[in-house]
Amino acid sequence: MNYFKTAVLLVALTLLLIWAGSIFGGRQGAMFAFVIAMGMNFFSYWFSDKVVLGIYRARRITGQESPEYYALVKELTANANLPMPNLYIIPTQSMNAFATGRNPHHAAVAVTEGLLNSLTREELKGVLAHELSHIKNRDILISTIVATIAGAITMLANMAQWTAMFGGHDDDEDSGGGGAIAFLILAIVAPIAALLIQMAISRSREYAADKGGALMAHSPDGLANALAKLHQAAMIRPLNAGTASAHLFIVNPLSGRSIVSLFSTHPPIDERIKRLRSMA
Repeated sequence: MNYFKTAVLLVALTLLLIWAGSIFGGRQGAMFAFVIAMGMNFFSYWFSDKVVLGIYRARRITGQESPEYYALVKELTANANLPMPNLYIIPTQSMNAFATGRNPHHAAVAVTEGLLNSLTREELKGVLAHELSHIKNRDILISTIVATIAGAITMLANMAQWTAMFGGHDDDEDSGGGGAIAFLILAIVAPIAALLIQMAISRSREYAADKGGALMAHSPDGLANALAKLHQAAMIRPLNAGTASAHLFIVNPLSGRSIVSLFSTHPPIDERIKRLRSMA
């Protein structure tokens, strides 16, 4: 059901992008918007992991540098029949983690120093299993596609806003129907709709990764306890993260910012913990 819901939402997001492009130039505008999104997806597919790891100054480590971290990931990947990902540590005392990469053979897991220093072995195992579940389900690729299409829609909405403000529109048929009202609707409605679809996809994948991670680690309680700790820590010491990459993390890194958290791409932490407890 989660995969069907994700597919439906991805189609809806793509159609929203095509509609946004058509406001500017009819059929040609829709095609141009689609081509732009595909180009952004191509770049994200090959380079998004390097970009996001660089943003958070993540440092690649070996088994000698962090033996417990390395050993847990090696144990989990062996049990799940997954390739060993590259492992990174983010130099911050905030507590969080994320996975990135274009497929299971080119993947990376990154955790913060604060997370490594604050969780028990069972809790750390649950967090790592959650991230590996994202890799196994190819959620990192889905999240990249979602982020790039949503970004393209937001870019078109910003262009529509300026066009409507300065009267750079044409109401004749050749313009593709991009009159003043259409531009205003695009500027206001499109980014909100894109955000809501992005949130729905991300939340669906988080629930699936929680379930998969709990099964992989054979410990729903370990992950549930870790989520409770991470959520509390995010309220006290939020990670200095950008909204464009916030959806990658296991818990919302912006939880300490009340306005931003209203539009969180993560499901409610209480509901996540409740579902994990019911599995136990």
